[in-house]
Amino acid sequence: MSVSTLFWGILFGAIGLGFFIYGKKQQAIVPLVCGLALMVFPYFVSGTWLLIAIGAALTAIPYFVRV
Repeated sequence: MSVSTLFWGILFGAIGLGFFIYGKKQQAIVPLVCGLALMVFPYFVSGTWLLIAIGAALTAIPYFVRV
């Protein structure tokens, strides 16, 4: 594990926590699920570029999907 992987994992985890709290308070399923996914997926992805790509995609989903 490199320092950059650790940094990106912490960053996406913090963004995920924000999405999770927002989704729970607003009772919105998309930010809630994306927030949970953002907090969990860094544990399973080891490549830095893959981590950034998945994290960016999960961060963008609530902005484009309105349910």
